[in-house]
Amino acid sequence: MTLAKTRSVSLVGVEGFLVDVEAAITSGVPGLHLVGLPDTVLSEARDRVRAAIFNSDEDWPNRHVTVSLFPASMPKRGSNFDLAIAVALLAAAEVVPARSCAGLVMIGELGLDGRIRAVQGVLPAVLAASQSGCRTVVVPHANAAEARLVPDVDVVSARTLRGLLCLLRDEPPPVEEAEEEPALGGRFAVGRKETPSDVDLADVRGQADARRALEISAAGGHHLYFSGPPGCGKTMLAERLPTLLPPLEPESALEVTTIHSVAGTLPPGQPLISQPPFYAPHHTASRVAMVGGGSGRTLQPGAVSLAHRGILFLDEAPEFQHGTLDALRQPLEEGRVRICRAEGTATFPARFTLVLAANPCPCAAAKQIDCTCAPGIRRKYATRISGPLLDRIDLKLELTPASRAELRYDLEFAETSKVVAERVLDARERSLKRLSDTPWRSNSEIPGPELRRRFVPSGEAMRSADDALQRGTLSARGLDRILRVAWTIADLAGHDEPEADDIGGALGLWSAGRP
Repeated sequence: MTLAKTRSVSLVGVEGFLVDVEAAITSGVPGLHLVGLPDTVLSEARDRVRAAIFNSDEDWPNRHVTVSLFPASMPKRGSNFDLAIAVALLAAAEVVPARSCAGLVMIGELGLDGRIRAVQGVLPAVLAASQSGCRTVVVPHANAAEARLVPDVDVVSARTLRGLLCLLRDEPPPVEEAEEEPALGGRFAVGRKETPSDVDLADVRGQADARRALEISAAGGHHLYFSGPPGCGKTMLAERLPTLLPPLEPESALEVTTIHSVAGTLPPGQPLISQPPFYAPHHTASRVAMVGGGSGRTLQPGAVSLAHRGILFLDEAPEFQHGTLDALRQPLEEGRVRICRAEGTATFPARFTLVLAANPCPCAAAKQIDCTCAPGIRRKYATRISGPLLDRIDLKLELTPASRAELRYDLEFAETSKVVAERVLDARERSLKRLSDTPWRSNSEIPGPELRRRFVPSGEAMRSADDALQRGTLSARGLDRILRVAWTIADLAGHDEPEADDIGGALGLWSAGRP
């Protein structure tokens, strides 16, 4: 019996687990037997591997081949094991030296012609290999830039199985693979974000309160709720919120890129997502599409995870299914989603800024005088966004259409995104300095108990909030929200701690615009 081993990675959510791929050639009925709880896609690897080996001018061993995926008790899925299976099989057949592939981690799907095709989830797979102590990984050429984002790992990119076998045998590469690979550009965007020329906050006419709310949201990561008739600028404002945000920090950029790598939504030619994502699902999105899930082991991230470290914008929020909206409550509190199925559990990061936009009634009349909805219908429509969800929204505003004078206001005098982004960055740096000895990066991330223990304003400044608690118009959760926003307003104003006006402003933004 001849035996060879290499390695691959199994993904569960955004977590990777190292898998030993062992191949043994024994006497018996010729064929390939795959063990180790493979799914349907992985079980079909025997046909892909066989055709790829034949089309790479190699001989298929005419004996019984057993390929074991260890640990055997862990269910495995996907086609990213194809390359490891093929190389382990050929090493067992002594086509390539077994020692040359024993320490390698191989990720890639095989085409029938022997090409190595790109797969999803390469970044988390390489991260898992690195954390397990592996230092060399083999990936498809199309995934090379993504894999090289992981430091201290040697990445070998291959276009075809034949080319990889030549490398393992220390032979010259095939002619078609001899060309030089393009160099990977800079890894991280450093410094202040350049505002896109076609989207700018200066495009918004009027809406001074809403512009101020956007600035506070960007500075502290606070959730927003805009209500108002069509045409008042709700969507326009939400789409300009990303222009106020600074680039992602290196650690956050890798985290965001990992999620999009698993989901297969990485932008073409962009191995690293360095800017906060903006995700706006349609109101017909299901609960699974919103929070993630799927059947069996095919657990995929949802909209809340695709918006991680960025913006999740729900336009026409009352039109979403009630259960879909309420499913947001847990991610808003915990910053992650835990998907549990009988076959396994996956955890996806989901720390995002939620922006809701809603019309006051189903008919969406531009003027209230033209509304044909009865008062009961208007109340019912407004309450489709539940109270517990609204209780988790920090900033609520009811917008009115811009006046004639505001519409004619010269854009040259309106503040641009670049100007506001400078203030946002200064406020973030001030909060980062205050939170330097904590695990939190923004005011919105501070837990309630720590907020009330370590970051309590003076009694005089808290008077308006205490009065609201006494009247019962403010909940305990609402108090935490107000304190977080008050710290952000203080950071924007350059105050050492929130003053009475800062807390009063935060209270007004929390209680305004409620249905």
